[in-house]
Amino acid sequence: MKPTCYEQRRLCPSVTQGCAEKCYFGPRCRFLHDIGEYMATKPADLGRSCVLFETFGKCAYGVTCRFAQAHLGDGYQNIVNADLTKQWEGKSLVRNNLSKDLQHQLRKRKFSFKKADEYLRGLAKPHSDGGKGGKATGCSAEKQEVSNCATPQESLGDSPECPVLPVQGEDPKTDTSQSPSPTGHQEASSIKTVGPLTDEDTIKLRSCEKKKLEIQGKLYLAPLTTCGNLPFRRICKRFGADVTCGEMAVCTNLLQGQSSEWALLKRHHTEDIFGVQLEGAFPDTMTKCAELLNQTIEVDFVDINVGCPIDLVYKKGGGCALMTRSNKFEQIVRGMNSVLDVPLTVKIRTGVQEKINVAHKIIPKIREWGASMVTLHGRSREQRYTRGADWDYIAECAKIASPMPLFGNGDILSYEDANRAMQMGVSGVMIARGALIKPWLFTEMKEQRHWDISSSERFDVLKDFTNYGLEHWGSDTQGVEKTRKFLLEWLSFLCRYIPVGLLEHLPQKINERPPYYMGRDYLETLMASQNVDDWIKISEMLLGPVPTSFTFLPKHKANSYR
Repeated sequence: MKPTCYEQRRLCPSVTQGCAEKCYFGPRCRFLHDIGEYMATKPADLGRSCVLFETFGKCAYGVTCRFAQAHLGDGYQNIVNADLTKQWEGKSLVRNNLSKDLQHQLRKRKFSFKKADEYLRGLAKPHSDGGKGGKATGCSAEKQEVSNCATPQESLGDSPECPVLPVQGEDPKTDTSQSPSPTGHQEASSIKTVGPLTDEDTIKLRSCEKKKLEIQGKLYLAPLTTCGNLPFRRICKRFGADVTCGEMAVCTNLLQGQSSEWALLKRHHTEDIFGVQLEGAFPDTMTKCAELLNQTIEVDFVDINVGCPIDLVYKKGGGCALMTRSNKFEQIVRGMNSVLDVPLTVKIRTGVQEKINVAHKIIPKIREWGASMVTLHGRSREQRYTRGADWDYIAECAKIASPMPLFGNGDILSYEDANRAMQMGVSGVMIARGALIKPWLFTEMKEQRHWDISSSERFDVLKDFTNYGLEHWGSDTQGVEKTRKFLLEWLSFLCRYIPVGLLEHLPQKINERPPYYMGRDYLETLMASQNVDDWIKISEMLLGPVPTSFTFLPKHKANSYR
């Protein structure tokens, strides 16, 4: 639903922010400036209490808030609770926002990719064996670094800002960076330095000095496209998830400064171990994107998506296709690792074709290229989500990956499934659809029990999600409808949960589809419905009536029960 579909006459943001006289567009502005006129056509409020006002003491959406009666005084003045606002003053609740200045730099292509350019120049050079620069031979410096952390870091390019330290007993004049090349001389003169030169400028981190990703045995919430948004991750954190990861972000869109793509990188302050997942097909864009994120956002690790099965990504050479393009895959991993100060992880599938597993051949290479961890989904691209994940193959790959940690992923919906997976020798488990179907799975795994959660408790979880959604996307009409959209996407998975008290045998399996059944009360029966109209009814219980001509079709139609 586009904003124009559910709100014909919108109030100018300058009025909401209390500075109508400073409207940038002046008389040309196409939005309303008269609050009385706006209030005459504004839809009825959805409730008596505003979550933003009650939590932070002030609602930034003012009269446009769909719960405005909770904080509007005489003359439509926005009431502020000074004591509560003082408590939140200066605190950053959501990090990794895209600043206007950075967006401008990216759009005008003025952002400096110094390290990435240096690495890419090294790839472009022909080598003595006559092969292309992209071959593994062009990365001998990194290979030496991986194999022996005691030797100084060698430079990948000729750039003078990262000089190569001469090895003891070696004549500095023979160093390649000192070669009397005219092009190298021009490069040196064009680079202007500001301020004193420190060790940080001249010495790169060796792999053994990089921050380690120590998450063995922790519960890892998978990056979930569409459904793995910030409000949903907050729900999972509350139920006991240890590691969270943002939704898959396309590197080219991030490099262009697209706000919608940067929104996928946002991190809530409760997410203590947080990473972002990038998708791309070429070393230039992926390496530049890694350097961009390294300089501008706070993350604990960066993950490369080599498991996405959808055609749109696969046909462009990204996702699963990288498993068949080992040359480009190597360049991407080595390049991103060279520019990142945080660990680099990779998520892969067993292979592209159903009965041809290739992960066991790729994993040792990924370890050699410098990745800190691999996550293996026990299905091929052709399988998508059909039939069971191959945990025997995951166990085989875990032995091959050692000493690099390997997380297993696929079909975990109970603590028993997780225990069985851990016995296979993996370092930990990643939970994906299991968390969408029952986010309290993390609590079950930590407490080693089956939780017969009641329908009212499940409804309270949905209430919390809507509150987190209104806090994140806004409490105006646009924010309410965005929250509704993501709630409905999640309900398309939640309806698959079968209450523990109704099961003939425990535990429920992820690919089981029960016949239609009656719950123990009306709400439980409603939540079990596979009908879109019933999901909309649940959303109306939380967010009021849907706009006229509202339709919903789930984005994910995973054929996991075929």
